[in-house]
Amino acid sequence: MRVYGVTGWKNAGKTGLMERLVAEITGRGFTVSTLKHAHHSVDVDQEGTDSYRHRLAGASEVLLASGQRIALMQELRGAPEPSLEDLLERLSPVDLVLIEGFKREVHPKVEAFRAEAGNALMAPENATIRAVASDTPLDVQVPVFDLDDTESIANFILQEVGL
Repeated sequence: MRVYGVTGWKNAGKTGLMERLVAEITGRGFTVSTLKHAHHSVDVDQEGTDSYRHRLAGASEVLLASGQRIALMQELRGAPEPSLEDLLERLSPVDLVLIEGFKREVHPKVEAFRAEAGNALMAPENATIRAVASDTPLDVQVPVFDLDDTESIANFILQEVGL
């Protein structure tokens, strides 16, 4: 599968850019999945539901299915966090997987950058960053796109992955 990342520091606009890219790229007829890294404990289940109770009782996996979606929850129970490669292997085949986060991994990325967030630009120190999507002009050695120019950013990513 082709993969491309969106990275950046907190409040840089990563999630909004991801959302717009998914809509833009799927609107062109491509299939897209996303993978997001979270630095905090995540629970998609709700306390008191049957599936929550199954997990609390000790189930390693709980597959929740309805007419609209399925959700597979897997408990690590002390096991190490799976690698990016392992996580990608769990996804069904699609044209493109967009990855949010995982800034230290080796896949190519676009850095989302907002000047008001006050963080340093990662691109000069990270060779996996192939472009920057910014709300301000920048002088860097990679292409710089307006953070809101989703069409151009999507064109760049699709060209990079050969779609």
